[in-house]
Amino acid sequence: MLFWHVGGTLAITRYSFRDDRMDVRLLVVGALLPDLIDTPIGLLWYGALGSVRLVAHSLLFGALLMVIVVARTRRGRPRKRWMPLAIGVLIHMVLDAMWADPETLLWPFLGVDITGAGVESVGELVTAILTDWKVWALEATGLAYLTYLAVAGKMTRGAGWRRFAQTGRIELPIDRR
Repeated sequence: MLFWHVGGTLAITRYSFRDDRMDVRLLVVGALLPDLIDTPIGLLWYGALGSVRLVAHSLLFGALLMVIVVARTRRGRPRKRWMPLAIGVLIHMVLDAMWADPETLLWPFLGVDITGAGVESVGELVTAILTDWKVWALEATGLAYLTYLAVAGKMTRGAGWRRFAQTGRIELPIDRR
């Protein structure tokens, strides 16, 4: 799910941290990173693994990424720049409701086996995803929020989009209440 992860992560982060100066480019990468890592591996070896949610969907992966960011950066700008990557990964797990799959979320602490998706083949998995109304509803929600940000943040024109690409900032003040 592309729009759900990007839109949901941006919404949660913007209204939790209330930092309208945050560079959200690495946040977006973090929001997609577990799927970018696990999905190709899971699809390639689906017969053996039975899932596309693997180790990058575990709390251990998110925690290790956070520790690496903290250990490799100093306080201030460098840490503020890289921390959204780890935050995006952790929010991805929330948006995927990974608590419903504790074997994957808490891997390897509950064992090294990853819970299967409950379907026998990649074709069945794709069909299950494409016919699930909840997937479509979540994607529409994420797309609606991203559209709101683009319009309200004046990113629908070339100059606004270029400014976002250069700074990673969404030019839309956040209500600080």
